[in-house]
Amino acid sequence: MNGMIETYRGVVYPWHCDHMGHMNVMWYVGKFDEATWNLFAGIGITSAFLRETHRAMAAVQQDITYRRELLSGDVVAVRSGMLEMRDKAAKFVHEMRDAQSGEIAAVCVLTAVHIDSKTRKSTAFPPDFIARGRDRLCSYEFAR
Repeated sequence: MNGMIETYRGVVYPWHCDHMGHMNVMWYVGKFDEATWNLFAGIGITSAFLRETHRAMAAVQQDITYRRELLSGDVVAVRSGMLEMRDKAAKFVHEMRDAQSGEIAAVCVLTAVHIDSKTRKSTAFPPDFIARGRDRLCSYEFAR
């Protein structure tokens, strides 16, 4: 997991589970979203930055591969890394594992675009954000 960092750790609660007893897909997405904001904060994309500069992030593509079901009481850990850091867009990966067994439960690859929240048009990241994002680039290979 070259260059990946832990961005989320939590537990599957009973209310996260569907009628089949497994964590529902909406909760995978929510946990990956929390991991995203921790990853972003590490390169400077914080809520304060977004508010103060009238910027936003827009997810434009998301691909989730589910490998193992998670049940109530399972502790999960998400590690994340940057796959690409372009002037106006970032592509990144999250890997969710059962924290006790180490088994991969799901992998999520996302692409997000940096936008001006007033004009709703894409805009370049600050150069130091690009540099920090590129410093965190990792290679990730996942067999589907």
